[in-house]
Amino acid sequence: MRARKEVILSANAKPQILLQDSIPDFTRELAPPTHFSAMNAEQFWGWAMDVGIKLGGALLVFYIGMHLAKWAVRAVGRALTRAHVEPTSSQFIGRVLYIVLMIVLLLAVLQGFFGVAPTSFIAIIGAAGLAVGLALKDSLSNVASGVMLVTLKPFRVGDVVQIGGSSGTVEMVRIFQTQLRGADNQTIVLPNNLITTAPIVNLTPDTRRRIELVIGISYEDDIDVARKVIMDIMRADKRILERPAPDVVVYELADIAVRLGVRCHVSNADHFATKCDLNERIKKAFDKAGISIQQAQRDIRAQRRITDAANAGSSGNAAPAEPAQSPSPDQQSSTSSPSPDQQTPPELR
Repeated sequence: MRARKEVILSANAKPQILLQDSIPDFTRELAPPTHFSAMNAEQFWGWAMDVGIKLGGALLVFYIGMHLAKWAVRAVGRALTRAHVEPTSSQFIGRVLYIVLMIVLLLAVLQGFFGVAPTSFIAIIGAAGLAVGLALKDSLSNVASGVMLVTLKPFRVGDVVQIGGSSGTVEMVRIFQTQLRGADNQTIVLPNNLITTAPIVNLTPDTRRRIELVIGISYEDDIDVARKVIMDIMRADKRILERPAPDVVVYELADIAVRLGVRCHVSNADHFATKCDLNERIKKAFDKAGISIQQAQRDIRAQRRITDAANAGSSGNAAPAEPAQSPSPDQQSSTSSPSPDQQTPPELR
């Protein structure tokens, strides 16, 4: 009776699942039933056919599933576009959805063709979670920063931004990185955690931008004439917006020039070209009107003093020079400190 109870208890007891038992053993799943030396041709071809069918079916299902995942991502992207979701958010959601679908597809293929349960991968990830977290610390911070960029929306796709000394047009916000297109058509890739910790300057929060030029004219030139010349140039340019109205103001009465501030607004696409054209046209118009553009400059004058002794030495009829004698202390004091008339240049005496 006691032995019977022990048998019943042992039959009802649940087996203990160890970590090494949960790790998938592909070699056991694909291994031949016996050693190759003990197999005949029929057994070998039967085993090879079985392994080939499993591998081929797994690759075929994975290939089809990968295309279905891409189709699903595109469908979600079109749905988000119809829902008027911003391109920055829709691209980020599409990337995350594609990665999740690929992970699910991989687990399904391994379970369906090789008998690998998803709990095996969960056990492995749970056991190595600490090591993976420490190794992917920076990468995980990039993911968190990407979520913050999509949620807070400091910029959108198509905006011109300055981030950490780099400037360009935002093309894509990925899970780990953000891609910009520079002014010289270069690709700039910035980690997301660097973007969230650096100052972000968005140059296109609106559909228009202001152009500001600082031009210095001489004090002898007429401010009203210079203002009229600049205003005529800006009124003739159709790219400059009428509202807000362009203006020319006096910024500063500097030491060498009167600094005028030229301000106007243009659309984002015309900002750089209009600014360059204004610089060129103002310079040419000032040259025709006789207005000088003042810049900081320094005049250096050098004066060479020729002594009588040098003139006497350079003359061909000069007498032979007598041996030099040591000057007396009175002579040294008189020669070492020149008089104020000697220090002053001749034109200022």
